Parts: sequence; C-alpha cells; structure tokens
Amino acid sequence: MDITYYDHGTPAERWERAGMFFDAKDYTAAARVLGALVEEVPEQTGPRLLLARAYYHSAQLRRAEAELKVIVERDPVERYARLMLGRTLQRQGRDDEARPHLRIASALGGEFDDE
Repeated sequence: MDITYYDHGTPAERWERAGMFFDAKDYTAAARVLGALVEEVPEQTGPRLLLARAYYHSAQLRRAEAELKVIVERDPVERYARLMLGRTLQRQGRDDEARPHLRIASALGGEFDDE
C-alpha cells in the first residue's frame, strides 16, 4: 500500500491537515485529503461539506453539486448546504434549479421574501 502525505495519519490528523490546506486556499490539496476522509466516514457532514466547499472554490462545480446533494438528501434543513447548492447551481448557469434551494436556505435563516 502506497501511503502519501495526503492520506497519512488518523482521521483527526487528516481533518486538521485538510483544514490547513483549505485555510491556505490550496483547495485542490484540501479536496485530495477530504475525498479519502469522506470515503472513510461517509456519515459525517463536516468533512463532506468542507469537501464540497473545496470543490466549489477550485471550480469543480459538478463534484461540489454531488456532495451537496448527498448532504441535503440526508438533512433537508442543513441551511449552509442548501445555500451552497443554490450558489453552485447558479454558478453553472442553472438559476431555475438554484432558486428553490436559495429560498429554503433563506427561510431556514429566518429571512422571508415578500414574493
């Protein structure tokens, strides 16, 4: 088994490493660490959400969308995932698909449209 820097250490160490890459704006490296971590602990929202954010910031929008849809499917009231999904869809030019997610995120945050 070939162990690299990206997948070396305990899950907690890799989570911390991914956060450091993300904070340093090295989103591709953060996604490398987080991808393996999400496979290992697929039930945890935190690593998957950070992975989606890393994908979003590195313009891997389809991958971000896929991760966010998993989160929203599991937890329909996860406000930040809804907001990110809406923005990810908008960034892909899919405004009609984005609108419901953005509205739900606003409602979950206590912001209501007059429309």
